[in-house]
Amino acid sequence: MDQVDFLNGKTRLFGIVGDPIEQVRSPEMITWEMQQRGMNAVLVPLHVRDCDFDEVMPQLLRVHNLDGLVFTIPFKAKALSFAQALGPQARQVGAINALARHPQGHWIGEIFDGLGCVEAFRQRGLALRDKRVQLIGLGGAGAAIAAAVAAEHPALLQLFDLNDERSEQVAKRVRSISPATQVVVAAPNVQDVDVLMNASPVGMLSDARLPLDVTDLPASMVVFDAIVKPEQTPLLQLAEACGCTVVRGREMMRGQIARMVDYFNRQA
Repeated sequence: MDQVDFLNGKTRLFGIVGDPIEQVRSPEMITWEMQQRGMNAVLVPLHVRDCDFDEVMPQLLRVHNLDGLVFTIPFKAKALSFAQALGPQARQVGAINALARHPQGHWIGEIFDGLGCVEAFRQRGLALRDKRVQLIGLGGAGAAIAAAVAAEHPALLQLFDLNDERSEQVAKRVRSISPATQVVVAAPNVQDVDVLMNASPVGMLSDARLPLDVTDLPASMVVFDAIVKPEQTPLLQLAEACGCTVVRGREMMRGQIARMVDYFNRQA
């Protein structure tokens, strides 16, 4: 046999766009989910440099057998301008990580990061309600996580991002979602915190840095890192050494996959 059985001329294409792209796990995980559902479809990695994004995207969306795109760092906010309609999460967050072609030809955007994060905690039996949460990084993924965590009604949500304006925007959104939650915008710390979440890119690939200046963590803390590669980030390595419960980026991704493939399949 001189051919594979999962790719042919009728295969529908999906891609994940990022800069860098080598850290992503979506190609294998989403393609597997699509194949399990009997879809004649694959998702491939697309390395588009940040400086080329605005020029490449309009041409990419003209590929006739391209049915959807997933966006990772640093494009979740920039991709918003290419959506002609938005789902409810995207309207709330102001960013997307999925763009699907509607049968009538227009493109619809939605974001699944926050839903995936909360689902990862739920699958582990870890409550967020009434907890004190520190969230670092409020880009596309972080903003979505903040909104989804707010909907779980934590007692406290401490927010930090290098962009002060973005921090205040996310804080305002969190207050509107959960008025009873105490919202603080400040430098990250782990004092009197139950859950530490990293949604920044610090620690990705070969980056050995921690997203905050600490040498140890309370063993009672739950530590989550949205980074998928490496699976054992510097933050999670420290957390495990300190006896913390850890939730990995791969677990968040599993929470997103089924919802995202549902979304792509529904538009087809």
